[in-house]
Amino acid sequence: MSDLFQPHDRLFKALVSNPETAGALLREYLPQEIVALLAPGDPELEPGSFVSQELQPYYSDRLFRSTTLSGRNLFFYTLMEHKSYPDRKVAWQLFLGCSRFWEQQNQKNPEWTLLPAIVPFVLYHGAQEWKIPKEFHALIDADDALRPWLVNFPFTVTDLGPIPDSQLARNARLKACLLALKYGTRSPEEQMTALESIAAALMEAPELLIPIMLYLFTTFPHLDQSVVQDVVVRVCPQENVEMMSIFAREIIEQHKHTWLQDGEQRGRQEGFLDGEKKGRQEEAASMLLKLMRRKFGQTPDWVTEKVRSADLELLGVWSENVLFANSVDEVFIDRH
Repeated sequence: MSDLFQPHDRLFKALVSNPETAGALLREYLPQEIVALLAPGDPELEPGSFVSQELQPYYSDRLFRSTTLSGRNLFFYTLMEHKSYPDRKVAWQLFLGCSRFWEQQNQKNPEWTLLPAIVPFVLYHGAQEWKIPKEFHALIDADDALRPWLVNFPFTVTDLGPIPDSQLARNARLKACLLALKYGTRSPEEQMTALESIAAALMEAPELLIPIMLYLFTTFPHLDQSVVQDVVVRVCPQENVEMMSIFAREIIEQHKHTWLQDGEQRGRQEGFLDGEKKGRQEEAASMLLKLMRRKFGQTPDWVTEKVRSADLELLGVWSENVLFANSVDEVFIDRH
């Protein structure tokens, strides 16, 4: 399934793909006794996912590697649950994710003597409050006398719902993303009320404007084009408002069509005249090149050629990548 149909997954991956923001998430929400063990520096994102394909609409996961003050590696398996209600089997998914990583390590080094440490962590943004026990034992049918001999592990859960909006995070980028995720599963009335807080958070992290507005546009059913444009103008008043508005509109329109239209309607969309599609491609390419020049300065000729020869789908991906990239090369990395 395309990640366009999984907006929660898309924003979560954008959030944790930035090492500083991922570090803020872990340091602000993990137990302090764990945080106290960490050496300075941001975590490194490990490649791959340990969620099976059929469960990807319900979960996203990322594995991070940090170093402790003693010099040991410490991994964090971070699982985000997309459901509007807590899944009592989430501990099973955590067990599978950790065991699949250990199996991967075993295949790389069959001569191992000690396994790497993994701390499981759940980020939940559903509408119902989390009330499920936070340990693997809750899934085991056994007499209490047996429990000391059974496999068990505790895990940390961050339920965004009960946390006041103003206290979601100290890090500006993290706060903007968590606010959006928190209301992505709420009622339309709650969502529209929260727009003021989300816009205020975006003013502190304007580089997240496009991915967050794209997320809101695919999860807030009462959000319309005029509201999107109002937020764009408010968040980036010092920018070329016309350019930002056009860029936001182009990206949002592409994804909204894909999100809302059924296969027959998409077939008709693909039948647009070549001239119209070429015009949209050229405008999107120009917007992307302007954003890249603004962030990185003058771009090499190969970048211009690559962008102008890309299709609209690739341009949409790269246009979001530019917000998180630290170099020109990183714009063209597949982050999903």
